[in-house]
Amino acid sequence: MVPRHTTCHPDAIPNPPQTSVIEAGSEEIAAALAFTAVLGVAAVFLLPSLYFDAGMSASQYGVFAGLTVYAVPQVLAATLPIGAVSNQVGTVVKLVRVLMLGPVVLAISLLTRQLRDQAAQGTSSAGDRHKRRSPAFHELVPWFIVGFLIVLALRSSGLVPAALLKPISIFAKLLTTISMAALGLGVDVRVVVRAGLRVTGAVTTSLLVLGVISFALIRLLEIA
Repeated sequence: MVPRHTTCHPDAIPNPPQTSVIEAGSEEIAAALAFTAVLGVAAVFLLPSLYFDAGMSASQYGVFAGLTVYAVPQVLAATLPIGAVSNQVGTVVKLVRVLMLGPVVLAISLLTRQLRDQAAQGTSSAGDRHKRRSPAFHELVPWFIVGFLIVLALRSSGLVPAALLKPISIFAKLLTTISMAALGLGVDVRVVVRAGLRVTGAVTTSLLVLGVISFALIRLLEIA
């Protein structure tokens, strides 16, 4: 008897193995990505007004955008209209934020592993516990940050010829445009609608809290 082939779909798997640190499901991950993309685009259009209304300097606005906006391409889009200084400052601040994701995720993974295992002993079978694993090292490292550091070192050491700087800059702007388009293509509005008020409120509140903390830090640290 020839076995019948079936289409593999995440929803068809009764208990798919969890690989994220917080054990989020596919729908939760999709909703988070959709919301961050939508709110990030909104921030791209709204944040530049703060540069004028709040009386920020170019560097202050760069810090604010880098600390507030979710995605790197969105930070670039939000700071480029203000100028090169805000764009460079915002990019560095945002990349430092992303760089810290590795240590933070690793710390959370180590702190919660024991609690998850204890809870799983009473509720999960041995097979389920075997499927659950902590993220591998290559999943924790933001590899584009590694590339950024390499390019930064090459540029700072003068190894990049001056004649290539302008073409590289044009190519970088093209890639940024493609990245923003990719964020839009990756958003499913139906996922946002199904998320509900609780997820909507949590994501919106997190963005507002980030903005308040960022503005307070700029004033507290007296960033010029």
